[in-house]
Amino acid sequence: MELVESVTALRLTNAVNWWDDVNGSPIWQDRIFHTLAALFGIVSAVALIQLVRIEVRVPEYGWTTQKVFHFLNFLVNGGSALVFGFRRGVAKINPGILQHILLDMPSLLFFTTYALLVLFWAEIYYQARAVSTDGLRPTFYTINSVVYAIQIVLWLIMWWKPVAVVVTLSKIFFAGLSLFAALGFLLYGGRLFLMLQRFPVESKGRCKKLQEVGYVTTICFSCFLIRCVMMFFDAFDKDADLDVLNHPVLSFLYYLLVEILPSSLVLFILRKLPPKRGITQYHPIR
Repeated sequence: MELVESVTALRLTNAVNWWDDVNGSPIWQDRIFHTLAALFGIVSAVALIQLVRIEVRVPEYGWTTQKVFHFLNFLVNGGSALVFGFRRGVAKINPGILQHILLDMPSLLFFTTYALLVLFWAEIYYQARAVSTDGLRPTFYTINSVVYAIQIVLWLIMWWKPVAVVVTLSKIFFAGLSLFAALGFLLYGGRLFLMLQRFPVESKGRCKKLQEVGYVTTICFSCFLIRCVMMFFDAFDKDADLDVLNHPVLSFLYYLLVEILPSSLVLFILRKLPPKRGITQYHPIR
């Protein structure tokens, strides 16, 4: 029994030592951050290719919600690729507030990107129930304006008086924002899923659309919920800090779980192109 406990303790010690060795190694830090940059770059390229394919397919309809969603995915993941590609250089930027802006801006755009998807589903849901959707777009713009305004105020306070409590408040704000997004997916993704379930079984495309909404709702709800929990720990536990160079393993796991994998899966699930003109009516959602 004592031998088993000794072996277990030795393994735990080795695991902790490995974690510390990797986190403290500049070589491993660069490898992990460059891997993240490459993965973000691939997702960004996929989003851009899909955007071009949609534009070639239906160029006459302008900037539809589908096109804007893919364009924002291209920007978000492309920006993250640049940040992690030059992560060591970002850490040396002065004044420090610029570091916060570069690290926080992709997260803000990520929220806007997927809030747009919630808006799209809300419009479909209310249109199907013959309810006016006139207030949805203004609400979307108002929420995003308030979110960006609050973050800008926090940045200005950090610039004026860089104290730890303001950084903590900023991370709590991101945690609350992630929870808000998760609840949005649960509310409108869940409503749309239940509505589609009530459609006749023989309805064209019902089964495929039901799976699409169910998968995307589950992925995005889980992604933002994990993001919320991690940002909360990040705010109060220095060992969970994601904005420092010496936590590359944690950063890799975090961004892989809450951005790279969810974005890749959602882009794959929503890969279907809109029908060509003349086959069926295709309207941009205004």
